[in-house]
Amino acid sequence: MNSLNHLLNQEKKPNRIVILGANGFIGKTLYCLLKQENLEVLPLGRQELDLTNESSSDKLVSLLKETDSVVFLSTITPDKGNNNETFVQNMLMAKNVCYALEKVKVSHLIYLSSDTVYPLNHGIISETSPAHPENLFGAMHLSREYMLKGLTSVPLAILRSTLVYGFEDTHNSYGPNRLRRMAFNEGKISLFGQGEENRDHIFIDDLIKIIRHVLFHKSTGVLNLVTGQSISYMELAKKIASFFDSPIEISCSERKNPITHRHFDSSSIFKAFPTFKFTSLDEGLKSTYEKELNSRCTLSCP
Repeated sequence: MNSLNHLLNQEKKPNRIVILGANGFIGKTLYCLLKQENLEVLPLGRQELDLTNESSSDKLVSLLKETDSVVFLSTITPDKGNNNETFVQNMLMAKNVCYALEKVKVSHLIYLSSDTVYPLNHGIISETSPAHPENLFGAMHLSREYMLKGLTSVPLAILRSTLVYGFEDTHNSYGPNRLRRMAFNEGKISLFGQGEENRDHIFIDDLIKIIRHVLFHKSTGVLNLVTGQSISYMELAKKIASFFDSPIEISCSERKNPITHRHFDSSSIFKAFPTFKFTSLDEGLKSTYEKELNSRCTLSCP
């Protein structure tokens, strides 16, 4: 299961798409895209379906249809806790989803995993690289992947995403979103060490377009959602600072952790979807900056 295969060579609209985790950053954006295409979508956020509650499995069974395509996004992210308790809660979600999908054999399942299933400093990472997570969050995602693979009668696509950025992000993880907000709020950007680490960052619009393609092709297998273009945090900070009229200070701190890098081979995306084009990092950063600027201007108006 190390590559993506299409069960449908030609795109076809799914009958109904069920989004688990529809109130999150990615879920909301995906819902908006799908509704723009007049697709039937059932968005389920925590208010509608708390997957950490044991009773949610039976409720999900009552909501699902065998003709549904399910997008499983629900995750407690590290910004809300990265400890044993959140690990257990995330695994409980997967358990309840698996229970429901054993009862209702849906048409298609997409699971949004994470590039944290791969070890750091592994060279150039592809879908064939060994998955050896180095933290609880990565271990959780890999464990969920194994659980979902056990649903042998449900066509499954596992999408391992790198760091996602965009205006409405709520996680504020170390990357474009946090650095941009630092610049807006403090007039400076603070980096770990000298900002030497190289990371890949994917624009939210690109990520959901790929998910849409996977839905429409009823794809199965594994795909890394990565651009293949890594950049240092220092270079990233300079790009973000360049959008501001006033000078933005970039400050560095004493390094406490080893320098780590992430480099990806994105060729599988173009093999699966030959006409797909990524938004350039400069374009994505500028678009996100302008949306935040407009939002702040609107809020400050009397």
